[in-house]
Amino acid sequence: MLSFPNAKLNLGLYVTAKRPDGYHALETVFLPLPWADVLEVLPAPKGQLAPSLTLSGRPIPGEVATNLCLKAYELLKADFPALPAAQLHLHKVVPIGAGLGGGSADAAFALRALSDVFGLNLPTDQLEGYARRLGADCAFFIQNTPRLAREKGDVFEPIELNLAGTPCVVVYSGLHIGTAQAFAGIAPQASAQSLRAALAAPMSTWRDTVFNDFEKSLAPAYPVLTEIKQQLYAAGATYASLSGSGSAVYGLFPGLAEAPALAWPSEYLVWRGGL
Repeated sequence: MLSFPNAKLNLGLYVTAKRPDGYHALETVFLPLPWADVLEVLPAPKGQLAPSLTLSGRPIPGEVATNLCLKAYELLKADFPALPAAQLHLHKVVPIGAGLGGGSADAAFALRALSDVFGLNLPTDQLEGYARRLGADCAFFIQNTPRLAREKGDVFEPIELNLAGTPCVVVYSGLHIGTAQAFAGIAPQASAQSLRAALAAPMSTWRDTVFNDFEKSLAPAYPVLTEIKQQLYAAGATYASLSGSGSAVYGLFPGLAEAPALAWPSEYLVWRGGL
């Protein structure tokens, strides 16, 4: 079975409190982004008793054994001991450490594919439960539709937000920002306005009302983030922002027929298309 784990964007990201379990409470909107990896899940060849994962594309730090796709298999195997061994291949396209949720998407899509390939027929709520155990934003990718997220980013509410087809540019400078590093500079506080209310207003107002708290802590140390954002606004973006805890920056261009082709340094990764 072949699937295409897509990235996500954050529309606003407020870090509102420190939770007793050490995590932070968030308020954000997750939006699917059609920049995708490629994941193949097949039954393992006859005689292979353990699952396997091969990798290609962009390098993935760490040992293969710690990859979330294999962790997804292990979670299911613990509850379904008769689950046959699987053969997985992941071709990595979405950059890591960019705030785009690529690793989380891989894990969620692996769960979905394993359920389908081996006939587990797991319902959505059960798949989301497994996904929550793999990572804070993994569960979003099970339904993979715009959601207002709270708590660790794994408690969802529906939101009326239709940006389908909106031209978008995502720029990744190559700067890798780890989650722990990003949170180290955050001082949690309640937002002055609910994100739902801010996003209900015209997009032309979002520049002044919809914020990513990580920009305040990361931009002084990494001026390239501000530079990219300014370039997107100069090119006509109605709204531009850091995604997640960084370091990808995106711009939305609803007034254009297609996303503009801008000049960026050759080492940058750039995605252009419609949401």
